[in-house]
Amino acid sequence: MENSPRVTVVIPTWNTRRWLKGCLDGLRAQTFQDFQVVMVDNGSTDGSVVFVRENYPDVQVLAFAENRGFAAAVNAGIRASRSEYVALLNVDTEPQPDWLSSLVQVMDSSPPEVGALASKMLSLENPALVDDAGDSFSWYGSAWKRGLREPAEAYDSPAEVLSACGGAALYRRTFLDETGGFDEHFISYLEDVDLGLRGQLLGYRCFYVPSARVLHQGKGAGIPRPWYVTLVTRNRLAILVKCIPARLWLRHLPTLLYGQFYFFLVYKKPLASLKGYAAFIRHLPVIWKQRRQIQRARRVPDERLEAIMSNELGEPGLGQIFRTWLSRWRYRG
Repeated sequence: MENSPRVTVVIPTWNTRRWLKGCLDGLRAQTFQDFQVVMVDNGSTDGSVVFVRENYPDVQVLAFAENRGFAAAVNAGIRASRSEYVALLNVDTEPQPDWLSSLVQVMDSSPPEVGALASKMLSLENPALVDDAGDSFSWYGSAWKRGLREPAEAYDSPAEVLSACGGAALYRRTFLDETGGFDEHFISYLEDVDLGLRGQLLGYRCFYVPSARVLHQGKGAGIPRPWYVTLVTRNRLAILVKCIPARLWLRHLPTLLYGQFYFFLVYKKPLASLKGYAAFIRHLPVIWKQRRQIQRARRVPDERLEAIMSNELGEPGLGQIFRTWLSRWRYRG
């Protein structure tokens, strides 16, 4: 890695030209400058590639002919880099000037088992509120943004978290090499939680860095909701099968089953959910092969998983949801 920048910032894009200026200008204003930017475009038709090549010639552009998903785009950017650290950044963000320097300083002073760092992601529309302060994953199969829509000052302290949101994270290259990077079968959604959990199984740790601030629009590069439901349904099940040892499956089986029933109801997209289950079954041979590899390589005991997985659903309970639906029905009546 001699003569390589210390950090490569990988930005996946797909028809998101409107966000590029804010994101790339934010990177130009960083107090830490020993980095390169790799933009991986997923077949945009809005002129994103031309815009970047004309206005930001220092940005390396990798352009796909079609949309191959977040995971494939990010992996391509990682493979194109040679730096010690790799940062991921969503295009609908505005990194604050000390974002990268904060992450690099913490990683430099951390032991090798710290493989990933999560940023303090704030709402672009209201920076007084948190968008993400590290990601959590529960025995229900639910993943959620820590601190979402809570006051920013409540998350001013560093903390250990399960995984970093891929929208603004820093990774050691050794961590990415050993985990194998993002699972491209996921296409999009939950691939960062999957990566974080696989890293935890190998003994790596992840910390939240509150001084690494990024403004985030959220859903700025999203996909239609039915497809989202399909992907999240399939990917949630894939994580549970790949990463959870059999003994813990049995111990938490009622919770696991309740979680699948819960999301089938609350998504209110039964066809999209069924498509997700079908996609999971089609990919089960691949997922099961991955499971065997992951479990053979696991270095932490069951107790470690119990400690890092959450027992909270992270969503309103079914009773509360049914009461809300009933009150709306009565009001309309």
